[in-house]
Amino acid sequence: MKAFKDLALSRRSIRKYTNEKITDECIKEIISTALIAPTSKNSRPWYFMTINDTGIIERLSQCKKNGAIALNTCTHAIVVMADPSKSEAWIEDSAIAASYIQLQAEDMGLGSCWIQIRERMYDDNTTATKYVRDILSIPENIEIECIITLGHKNEDRKPYNPEKTMWNRVAFNTWNIEE
Repeated sequence: MKAFKDLALSRRSIRKYTNEKITDECIKEIISTALIAPTSKNSRPWYFMTINDTGIIERLSQCKKNGAIALNTCTHAIVVMADPSKSEAWIEDSAIAASYIQLQAEDMGLGSCWIQIRERMYDDNTTATKYVRDILSIPENIEIECIITLGHKNEDRKPYNPEKTMWNRVAFNTWNIEE
């Protein structure tokens, strides 16, 4: 296990994966980490759907015009969803859980990429949410935040360079930021 700061620096979006499958044990570990993510008022409004069927993943790769390319090569995907009636902070709760998924995958040596679904369009008349909901038979009361692609990395990404940290975007005690 890496120190958290090293883990955060090394986690990068991976869009190219090998054909090697992820074990069920790895997926269980990733999901178990998502299930302990903090939520507003301990509401736990999220739901997760794991997908390893290549036909379904290929259909999901068409969910929006741009930004879903990582679905073309991943061997596994996790759809992160929530029930808005359980928490007014369902978006934030889902995003935290999705981040936990990505950090756990990185800690296990796997790659991941966030595919935004909420407020994206499949085409001029259909939302990405509706497109994904129809493929996966997700009920109307459940919103889809994102799809996290997972796989064994087939590209090298350098860790984030700490020298590029944007300290000029941090204020102390009062707004004193100049851009």
